Amino acid sequence: MQVKIEDQSSVKKVLSFEIPKETISKELNKAYADLKKNADIKGFRKGKIPRKVLENRFAADVHAEVAPRLIQEAFIEAVENHKLDIVGGPQLDPPELKPDADYAFEITVEVKPELDDIDFQGIEIKKVLYEVTDADIESQIYMLQKTMATKQKVEEERPVKEGDFVLIDYEGFLNGEAFEHTPKVENYLININQSPLPKEFSEKLIGAIPVQELEIEVVYGDDFHDENLKGKTIVYKVTLKEIQEEILAEANDDLVKGLGKFESLDEVKTSIRENLEKGIVQRVKHEISEQIFQALLEKTDFEVPQALVEGELNGIISETEQAYAQNNTSLEAVGLTRELMQEKYRDVAEKQARRHLILDKMITQEKIELSDEELDASFEDMAQAMSATKDAIKNFFNLDPRQLEYYKHTQLEKKAIDLIIEKSNVVEVAPEDAQAAVAQQTEEESTQA
Repeated sequence: MQVKIEDQSSVKKVLSFEIPKETISKELNKAYADLKKNADIKGFRKGKIPRKVLENRFAADVHAEVAPRLIQEAFIEAVENHKLDIVGGPQLDPPELKPDADYAFEITVEVKPELDDIDFQGIEIKKVLYEVTDADIESQIYMLQKTMATKQKVEEERPVKEGDFVLIDYEGFLNGEAFEHTPKVENYLININQSPLPKEFSEKLIGAIPVQELEIEVVYGDDFHDENLKGKTIVYKVTLKEIQEEILAEANDDLVKGLGKFESLDEVKTSIRENLEKGIVQRVKHEISEQIFQALLEKTDFEVPQALVEGELNGIISETEQAYAQNNTSLEAVGLTRELMQEKYRDVAEKQARRHLILDKMITQEKIELSDEELDASFEDMAQAMSATKDAIKNFFNLDPRQLEYYKHTQLEKKAIDLIIEKSNVVEVAPEDAQAAVAQQTEEESTQA
């Protein structure tokens, strides 16, 4: 077998194969010999069917079985002999197999780029010293009060104002006729300027006094996500029935006893502080990571295989679809498609692919390894985060070795990032100084633009 490799780019190669006709003949002989043992053709005894008869009846099937196997074997041998680090699936358009001719075909593949050693030492990093303030905690308490608030009808006669809740009936009409896609809805409670209804509702309702009949015209743009309303002008007939005010629960021990595991407001505040501090740790890690990769990407230039970009892109879209599904909606319901997301997030996907390739190089370059003890400790952390047992986590990975290998690699990437941070020049800055620096950078970029 002859194999030629042509570089179309630093990450894309075309493998040209030529399998001698002698090999083709040998493989076809084997295939027909096996077929002869089992074929059943009327008028012939099993095992005694002439080769010519088998060829006339089963040639297409035999060729369809032999050709893919020859291609696969040739491809595997070439990958192993030339130590090709393939990413993504091979691309080929296999030609017809001819018994009396050499079998020539091409396979296009992408490979991981060969990166020079990463110069990661001495990167300048700013670590912002965020702190949890009493105001942060009170804000969380207020959100808890809002969650447990009740609503009460306003008995006095007054106009609707910002922040009110109003109880309405409404029905939409198109060209003076009731429109099937905007049917009558009764006793619908909305928060002024916070509802999912169009803003025209809030604008028209503010200042109105119950009980009052109103007509609200809504012009839906040509880019509106609902196909049934896109480009249409709907007139809603609305009955404003009553105003309701939100009554916040008092911030005391009684507020939190319904939460189950807390006995006092102070306990809740302590828990809130702990959670906010954990959030700060994650935020700082994220900001430091962004600075690291910004620096490395600026001085590490290489071509990225499109297969890796597509893989990252599909991951982003799948996560988005799952998030919408958990909220009982979909991409289409909010005016998105996979095509739009592919266009919007391709740069993000490429950047993520570059990060993984840089970390892969770091792992190899610095000979970073994951000990059994470190892996076990990471299982313990995962178990605590998921409120599960460590054995349950282990059993999950034992059932899927590929998931385990992927998880191990993510842990190696974390160790690589920790090593970069360890070798960086970390400067601690106050939050206000960091904000001032960002504002100045933004102004400079705006001026340059």
